[in-house]
Amino acid sequence: PWTSAETVETTRAFLIDAGHAPLVMNRELDGFIMNRLQGALLEEAFRLVADGYASVEDVDIGIRDGLALRWSFMGPFETIDLNAPGGVRDYVERYQSIYSNIFPQMLRRVDWAGQVMKTVEADRRERLPRENLGERQVWRDRRLMALAAHKKKSDQEYGQ
Repeated sequence: PWTSAETVETTRAFLIDAGHAPLVMNRELDGFIMNRLQGALLEEAFRLVADGYASVEDVDIGIRDGLALRWSFMGPFETIDLNAPGGVRDYVERYQSIYSNIFPQMLRRVDWAGQVMKTVEADRRERLPRENLGERQVWRDRRLMALAAHKKKSDQEYGQ
């Protein structure tokens, strides 16, 4: 609340010029945009595993091979705008009631560090032993750099 609009815009322009994609919160709120979105997704991921609806692997596959493919070059609003013939309003009219039936199930908080952590950690350590975390982190960073380069090239070739 104490940062002037001019300072925010100057900083944003600087970051864009440096090749970053800055996000600006319009009002004060705990967390940042990406933290809040990731937190909502993680809450549901932990709930699906905790309640026995999905395995850790299937949750990872659903994001990695499903949502993340779209979300690597489109946000959630552009995604739904393109997922219904009449755009975002058509999507909401078609699917809001389906989601409305799901949301009450999402109100119960899951203790991420509770019983479900044993399931998640056991699955992850079976797939990736703790001593191999560093190597896999390097792999992740290289993949992220390659994806960023691909996105930059694709933006130039196909537009943003």
